[in-house]
Amino acid sequence: MKTLYLMIGCICLLACAAMPAQALTAKTLTITMDTSGNAQVDFQYELTFAEQTAIFFNIANPSDQLRNALEDNLNEPVTVLKADSSSSDVMIPSFASTSQSNGTDTINTPAFSFVNAQNEIRQQWWASIDSVDMSPDVTTFVFPDGYRITYNNQISFPSITHQLA
Repeated sequence: MKTLYLMIGCICLLACAAMPAQALTAKTLTITMDTSGNAQVDFQYELTFAEQTAIFFNIANPSDQLRNALEDNLNEPVTVLKADSSSSDVMIPSFASTSQSNGTDTINTPAFSFVNAQNEIRQQWWASIDSVDMSPDVTTFVFPDGYRITYNNQISFPSITHQLA
């Protein structure tokens, strides 16, 4: 029996050693806006095995952490619809500003960046053993008329002004 435990322990140790040291890798970010400027944000990411385990055992609550971080940075209340080990869905009221001129509706998104979030994560005690990539592989802004703007591997995003068709 002791041999079995030793073998299981060795396998677990080898599995941990073989795991990548990437803490958080942003995969996709999709921001879908309605005609009022409200946004539904879908963020897909990858976490390490240890972080996934913490979420599974409710040691970490990604929903509360995400809501607090967004509300602190946006100074607006947000609603976290879902947050788990691979994705988050969030509603952000008044994300974009809207205006109307000569019968044409215009939506203007704010410029924003994940640089501060990435730097804040790097200040954590465990940052020396993990790395963080907060630049999503693909970021897509979707406007109410179906118009889309896509960015690849960017950590900062400019303001976008779009006249609705």
